[in-house]
Amino acid sequence: QVQLVESGGGSVQGGGSLRLSCAASGITNACYCMGWFRQAPGKEREGVATLSSFGSYGDSKYADSVMGRFTVSRDKDKNIVYLQMNNLNVEDTSMYYCAADLGLCHSLKPSDFRYWGQGTQVTVS
Repeated sequence: QVQLVESGGGSVQGGGSLRLSCAASGITNACYCMGWFRQAPGKEREGVATLSSFGSYGDSKYADSVMGRFTVSRDKDKNIVYLQMNNLNVEDTSMYYCAADLGLCHSLKPSDFRYWGQGTQVTVS
């Protein structure tokens, strides 16, 4: 059974940084896709970044709104995926979710991911 547990959210002032972590367990496929998503109150869930299991920095994709500010990476030995978020602004305030699906990364669409964590709140003021 795939389990994803996020941590690292919190409150930060504009221009600040946070690093989110997603501890993954139960994924037995060698090829899988990890994703970060966010959802603000009253808005649809949107894709932030994805990372293929075959890459660290090489096989990542980002939403235009976070390009150049956010970086997704992973620790293969610990099965943890990170989302480093720099230069945060109030528009980044959301619940952030980690997600996974088997196979290659195809898109930033939430519908492409079967497994989800519970989320961690990020608030920028």
